[in-house]
Amino acid sequence: MDEPTLRDVRRAEVNRLSIGMQSADTGELRLFARRHDVDDVRRTMALARRAGFANLNLDLIYGVPGQSMATWQHSLNVALIMNPDHLSLYSLGIEDGTPMQRWIEQGAVPAPDPDLAADMIEWATEHLAAQGFTQYEISNWSRPGFESRHNLHYWRNLPYLGLGAGAHGYAARTRYSTALRPADYIARIEAQRAPLAYPLSAAAVDSESIDDQVAMAEHMIMGLRLTEEGVASAAFRARYGRDLWDVYGAELARLMAAGLLERTPDDRVRLTPRGRLLGNHVFAAFV
Repeated sequence: MDEPTLRDVRRAEVNRLSIGMQSADTGELRLFARRHDVDDVRRTMALARRAGFANLNLDLIYGVPGQSMATWQHSLNVALIMNPDHLSLYSLGIEDGTPMQRWIEQGAVPAPDPDLAADMIEWATEHLAAQGFTQYEISNWSRPGFESRHNLHYWRNLPYLGLGAGAHGYAARTRYSTALRPADYIARIEAQRAPLAYPLSAAAVDSESIDDQVAMAEHMIMGLRLTEEGVASAAFRARYGRDLWDVYGAELARLMAAGLLERTPDDRVRLTPRGRLLGNHVFAAFV
């Protein structure tokens, strides 16, 4: 990245950048097959500030095979020295069919330790709070006023358009994805002669109609990711015309009894600190 390019992007009214730092450890970056090092991240952060960006995020990954608490703490502290406005901390997921899965199965790298990963995120939560960051979503922390409005839109289960090759969108109760290869996307758009039903275009390669039952379940799964906001009973009723407790009372009662959810005085449900560590267990209740 260079400063003239960043200035052009800023003049185009892009006002926020997310930079995939991932780690400050050379071995971990090599494991991810990343071509950058931590000096590249420092340089890009400095260039972005000079180009006029006042809203910068850094992504980091924890729960990495072979990662220690010490290397994780080092990575997060290196990131903090760069003075980001927002941090996204993601637990490494081992996806089927990936080289990482194959390496673990072959014994080339150790399997991730989920207990250590839990310790890592608990330490990070306490450490970032002391540095003035608020955890507003399971994987996201920000300084006051720098919450990601773009991603908040997803987590509130609101509509968004997917534009461009390989994009995903959700609007008018339709979820869709577009052609992955840019050449295919362009050819499909240029061949279109008439409008399709909103929000679809000729570039859409897959679409699904979302009924009320699926929409309500996704509302719970996405909304409960918001650690402070959670899911408000009044908003649920306004959107779906049904009472939250009538629809999901049994599931909510069970999760509250397990100490994973709490009910606030203004009738919201949200994850407890323990629930944040077991989010997937909570979300599974609504699938």
